[in-house]
Amino acid sequence: MTTGYFFPHRHILGIDHLSVDDIHHILSTAESFKEISSRPIKKVPTLRGNTIINLFFEPSTRTRLSFEVAAKRMSADTFNISASTSSATKGETLIDTARNIAAMNPDTIIIRHSFSGAPHMLTRYVDAAIINAGDGMHEHPSQGLLDMLTVLEHKGRLDGLKIAIIGDILHSRVAHSDILGFTKMGSDVFVYGPSTLIPRALDRLGARVCSTLAEAVADADVVMTLRIQKERQNDPLLPSFREYARRFGVTRDVVALAKDDALVMHPGPINRGIELMPDVADSGRSVILDQVTNGVAVRMALLYLVMGNAPVTG
Repeated sequence: MTTGYFFPHRHILGIDHLSVDDIHHILSTAESFKEISSRPIKKVPTLRGNTIINLFFEPSTRTRLSFEVAAKRMSADTFNISASTSSATKGETLIDTARNIAAMNPDTIIIRHSFSGAPHMLTRYVDAAIINAGDGMHEHPSQGLLDMLTVLEHKGRLDGLKIAIIGDILHSRVAHSDILGFTKMGSDVFVYGPSTLIPRALDRLGARVCSTLAEAVADADVVMTLRIQKERQNDPLLPSFREYARRFGVTRDVVALAKDDALVMHPGPINRGIELMPDVADSGRSVILDQVTNGVAVRMALLYLVMGNAPVTG
């Protein structure tokens, strides 16, 4: 952890509102928590007596489980609510759902929602700390942070690196958080994907849009592929799976254009044979499972830090 540093945020809503010092502190804190997950007894009393609600209105495996594991390893009490089991199926609004949950006095609410800005809205209606676990096409801050931690561990630095992000940039909240995070930390981010799936004015976030896959990947330190979103396959913005794999899929030949020690990353879940070929996903360059491991440590750090900023009462 950064000695003498006070983490100033009550909520984690996005990478955008985090400073370079904030990010350094989160990653340092996460590194200090990693050792807990390798112990025979993977539990510490750090957050004993605290209540954490996972409020997920979209499907999730890695993020939801990772937050739950993180909370339980620090002895917090956790409760999971999904859209299918909530009163949202009866027509209850998100605000009313959140107010009712808040009336039970949880310490932190972790929310994933298809509406961009949903976590920000909740901060106006509840006293609990809010952590954004993915909101619409906006951000996925914990994923961006665990990606930075993974690269930092393998490269020893974040500044001066070339990060190539390939795929559906338009709909990817992961891409948005990664672009913001890596550029803040001094990396150069190059993106490539279908022209219909590259948002306008992406350079304002600090990314460089490439005209070819080779340009994006050439001499890259990190090659990150994004999931093709099958749920949007009826959208005319997307090519067929076969065409996508041919033009945008990351193969061994594509990775060979990057540096010899380049990392291959993916936020998951992987559509094997479409955005990422199986022999690349399972190669020695792949750090995809390291990303999952680091996700627990980063989420432990976030829970610890926001609860440290709980308002003092009494």
